[in-house]
Amino acid sequence: MNIIRGATTIDVDNPDHILDSVIELLNEIMLKNNLSRNKIIAIFFSSTKDITTEYPAKAARLMGFNDISLMCFQEMDVKDSLKYCIRLSVFYDDILLDKVTHIYLRNAVCLRPDLIIKEA
Repeated sequence: MNIIRGATTIDVDNPDHILDSVIELLNEIMLKNNLSRNKIIAIFFSSTKDITTEYPAKAARLMGFNDISLMCFQEMDVKDSLKYCIRLSVFYDDILLDKVTHIYLRNAVCLRPDLIIKEA
């Protein structure tokens, strides 16, 4: 088992923005890593304290992830940290760490610039 990480940001704390952004992030992770749904063990989400109108995990449920564990947590409130940020960890069976593509979208690219793949 390995973990695929990802993060994104939203512009405003609005349920539709949260759901749309998480769906986009999960779709990118699935596509870039060629994941099979039946090998996903769990997905853990965290969000900054300024996100309060929706659970990010609801987006995964809307995508049909109904038979796996989904958990939501609040990030530590660190001074001057990135605002309106949603992070996730996909726990996946049968993927080699050197084959994993972590996905960071929008303002979240600043979190791990070393993991960002520049596409030509």
